[in-house]
Amino acid sequence: MTVANQAAVRPVALAQPQRKVSANRRRHVTWGLFFLTPWFIGFLAFQLLPIVSTIFLSFTDYNQTQQFAIGNFNMVGLKNYTRLFTDPVIGQAMGVTLRYAVFAVPIGIIIPLLFATLVNSRHLFASNIFRTLFYLPYIIPLVASVMIFQGVLNAQSGWINLMIKAVLGVEEGPRWLSDPTWVLPALNILGIWGVGNAMLILLAGLQGVPTELYEAATVDGANGVQKFFNITIPMISPLIFYNLTLGVIGAFQYFVVAMLIGGRNGDPQGATMFYNLHFYRTAFVFNEMGYGSTLALLLFVIIMLLTGLMFYSAQKLVYYAGGEA
Repeated sequence: MTVANQAAVRPVALAQPQRKVSANRRRHVTWGLFFLTPWFIGFLAFQLLPIVSTIFLSFTDYNQTQQFAIGNFNMVGLKNYTRLFTDPVIGQAMGVTLRYAVFAVPIGIIIPLLFATLVNSRHLFASNIFRTLFYLPYIIPLVASVMIFQGVLNAQSGWINLMIKAVLGVEEGPRWLSDPTWVLPALNILGIWGVGNAMLILLAGLQGVPTELYEAATVDGANGVQKFFNITIPMISPLIFYNLTLGVIGAFQYFVVAMLIGGRNGDPQGATMFYNLHFYRTAFVFNEMGYGSTLALLLFVIIMLLTGLMFYSAQKLVYYAGGEA
């Protein structure tokens, strides 16, 4: 092609109109944004605004007895943050929370996994009935569950202590809800009551493991235990990690049960003084909203750091069939 022909073709190429967005696509985007509007409003009103307000209040000495107005905020700078290092209750509350999490998080993984493996077995009679029975406690309101277990764990008339007395021949069983030694084990027993949701998630994962892997392992001479740890666990590791993440976050946000148990049984020697309960009392009982907001932000930072550490570890520990973690 000659230079003259190239010059003649170039304006034609440059003159081609740009591709326009079709009216149908614009309509889809418009309707999509319209249906997302309630979520945006909810996010701004119930998430973003409270977060910004909490950060702002952490720099003030605001309390609930004052009217929520601009002129009533007394800025105190970093005073609330420096108070974190001198608050004697923080260490106790964080210690109680950590001791609870050390046992509650593994229990919240192991027990549901055992239940899911049991009800997934083809040799279990009426497995659908057992699945329902294991899941039903999860849908019972938490307050009702606490009231039930206050009777179950009663030191004199609770059936657990009655069984201990009958089997071991002792005169009295543990004072589950009034002895600081037994309060955390009692809360962990109560936690087992609500593992049905985690069991259901793991059960879905077990049913999604390809049977070809088990058949190949059988041909290679693997036994049931080897199949479980070398095939089942790696294949459902994303779901285990999911439950682990929720378990850690839930342990650090433990509040309702601790408040109900401690409120009715006198919080024996601070054994139920969880971090969230300390935050609640500071902000809503003693009306120190500024310092309470600082406690809330500290909890947020701790949970974010732990979650980030778990996701970093998951890159090496969690197996994703579709690619790397």
